[in-house]
Amino acid sequence: LALGFGFRCGFLGLLHMEIIVERLRREYDIDLISTMPSVEYKINFENGDTLVIDNPCEFPEGGKGKVRVEEPYIKGNIITPKDYVGNVMELCQEKRGIYIDMKFIDDTRAMVTYELPLGEIVIDFYDKLKSRTRGYASFEYEVIGYKEADLVKVDILVSGKPVDAFSFIAHTDHAYGRGRLICEKLKDIIPRQQFEIPIQAAMGAKIIARETIKAYRKNVIAKCYGGDISRKKKLLDKQKEGKKRMKQIGNVEIPQEAFVSVLKLND
Repeated sequence: LALGFGFRCGFLGLLHMEIIVERLRREYDIDLISTMPSVEYKINFENGDTLVIDNPCEFPEGGKGKVRVEEPYIKGNIITPKDYVGNVMELCQEKRGIYIDMKFIDDTRAMVTYELPLGEIVIDFYDKLKSRTRGYASFEYEVIGYKEADLVKVDILVSGKPVDAFSFIAHTDHAYGRGRLICEKLKDIIPRQQFEIPIQAAMGAKIIARETIKAYRKNVIAKCYGGDISRKKKLLDKQKEGKKRMKQIGNVEIPQEAFVSVLKLND
């Protein structure tokens, strides 16, 4: 919501997305912000009302009368060489898939059927499937409806301020791990400043992960040769006070590549 209007686009994997984004920047001189892809969730309230959301910013905070959350599921058929069946099943299990069936089409190929949350396959499922089968697998799916799930909203805070582009909705079992990975990734990408930058992942008021970008340190006592120790202490105290003031008013600029890099957390 804070980002304003945008376009919801579909791509054939992350590489295809990066190419489109780069061409828009180069050919049309457009600065773009790529956010986490999301699907439509149903929030069912105690009074019988149902709210359909497709943006993490719309997710009700701290309960607020909601009794259950539902997410869309798909039924997917994956055709793969039999040598990679184990890799395919392992990937589907990682994505909270429900095993349905497996059958051999011929002597060399098998078809594996799973029910999967749509939210788990919209980011990098296709890329990972190609990687684990050396490009030989094919994937088709159809939406089969909604299923109840234990989902939570995770906010990413940079220097105490939430960054809407990094917010996401995830299953409780995956929220901590994904939040921690995003914090670690941003720590490597955001440039250091003259003040300390905390990066946090939060579920409501609870901080579930934190990384800190250390501040640059200028040696203010480099030119103090000998002399009274109180002079050095005064300079260090003045530097400390200045950094504290900078931290209160300083804005952190997040590089464009950070928004794409969080989509590649498991690469």
